[in-house]
Amino acid sequence: MESTEKEFALHFESQGTGPPLLLIHGFPLNSRMWAGQIAPLSNHAQVLAPDLPGFGDSPISDTTYTVERYAEDCAAVLDALDILEPVTIGGLSMGGYIALRAVERNPDRVRALVLADTRSEADTNEARVKRSASIRAVKLEGVPTFAENFAKAVFAPETFTKQPQTIAFIKDLMRSNTMLGISGTLIALAARTDTTPSLSRISVPTLILVGEHDALTPPAAAESLHKHIKDSTLTVIPGAAHMSNVENEAAFNKAVAEIAAATRVLLDNLVVR
Repeated sequence: MESTEKEFALHFESQGTGPPLLLIHGFPLNSRMWAGQIAPLSNHAQVLAPDLPGFGDSPISDTTYTVERYAEDCAAVLDALDILEPVTIGGLSMGGYIALRAVERNPDRVRALVLADTRSEADTNEARVKRSASIRAVKLEGVPTFAENFAKAVFAPETFTKQPQTIAFIKDLMRSNTMLGISGTLIALAARTDTTPSLSRISVPTLILVGEHDALTPPAAAESLHKHIKDSTLTVIPGAAHMSNVENEAAFNKAVAEIAAATRVLLDNLVVR
């Protein structure tokens, strides 16, 4: 399906009925990374999973890539479906950055949050230098080589030995994306600002997930989110690193299903009353 905008059409997957659950993919992936979540979670919610510009089946945007623009793109999916009620927003890694920006800018559109393997802090100068080097690498060496190197950083060691099919699946997703989409997004990630000051204003149910072996956004980053977000819940996903939704699908889905089911019960009670 597509959301129609003046500048481009954003592709998204939609399955299920109930309170909307918007899942935002990580970098450098696309909506297919949620393949293991969409079907089971659709028992509790209307699951929506967009491809951000330049990823999956969404075309490259002709505007500047920013995290703020990605939040607007996701809101456009809701607008296209005439979803005016607050929704649950979930995101992994970059998807979490976008979810935090969305709730910061439009808190009335958010009913609950799922923040997986992510952080609120902006890039350090060292991280920005690394992103610049990554832009150069993807342009000179191509997307396949970039994907191969990126995969080495996001999985737990045991995933390589026990789940080779998962590694292959994620590599395929990375290789399917465009060089311009990857490069533009690296710029957006390097330029993003710190959302930590706004965390104390989050008042919706928030689930924070992190792989126990995550080296990119480690458990300490998740604990910081938990500390700053009132009444949040922190769940560590065993046996997983940065790609917790595919490395331990069962544990990830159980945690997200619980918040989705709770949201549905809350809405049902409100309707009854």
